[in-house]
Amino acid sequence: MTVATVDRSALESKVKSMYSEVAANPHGEFHFEMGRTMAERLGYAPADLDRVPSDAIDSFAGVGHFFDLADLQPGEYVVDLGSGSGMDSFLAALKVGPTGSVTGIDMTDAQLAKATRLAQASGTRATFRKAYIEETGLPAESCDCVISNGVINLAADKSRVFHEAARLLKPGGRLAIADIVTDLALPETVVCNADLWAACIGGAAQREDYRAAIEAAGLQIERIEENTEYRFISDRARKATAKWGVKSVAILARKPRKE
Repeated sequence: MTVATVDRSALESKVKSMYSEVAANPHGEFHFEMGRTMAERLGYAPADLDRVPSDAIDSFAGVGHFFDLADLQPGEYVVDLGSGSGMDSFLAALKVGPTGSVTGIDMTDAQLAKATRLAQASGTRATFRKAYIEETGLPAESCDCVISNGVINLAADKSRVFHEAARLLKPGGRLAIADIVTDLALPETVVCNADLWAACIGGAAQREDYRAAIEAAGLQIERIEENTEYRFISDRARKATAKWGVKSVAILARKPRKE
């Protein structure tokens, strides 16, 4: 997948700034929805959310639901790419149970601090590590499932992210993600706008290019589902959504087993 021409320094700064605000002020004004009402509409079970720290749910800024695809089992090890304030990591920890474990990866200090504090306070078996999602620093072939929600679109080089996910997975392991893609390739005026990248629009890849990048990393796609319940809320984001066919999808892919 061609690497976008957005200024990466400006993008990282904008993303860190926006998602620091998401952690600190989840009820502020953003291009996107957040919180429990949105999570339930996307498909999260209320009974599951009841077992997660409410402060993590307040800062939930995911774009879809993938836990049905992930089918996490007790004892599994899960890596959450772009874990934010930890809601998906906490849910994963509940599903893998006391014999499993979850590591969340994020580059934003405020999100990491919040997730770590909530994990310690709730006794959840999830840990959080500062790193980039394309270079986690975790051991190869160490995890059963890689998850991510609305974050890979923020990466300037998505191919590197998918190769990192493939590297982390054991043979037979799964990639279960929700992300933003487009029907039409975005023009340079949108792609080069760091503000629209941080809003989960400017970095969205055309859906067939996105699929090809996953397959180029050596992963086999098993299912792709569109989530029509996700929506942007600012006028600017809505216009881009309508013009370029911006949408939320959930994807399940698997790393082939060695022969």
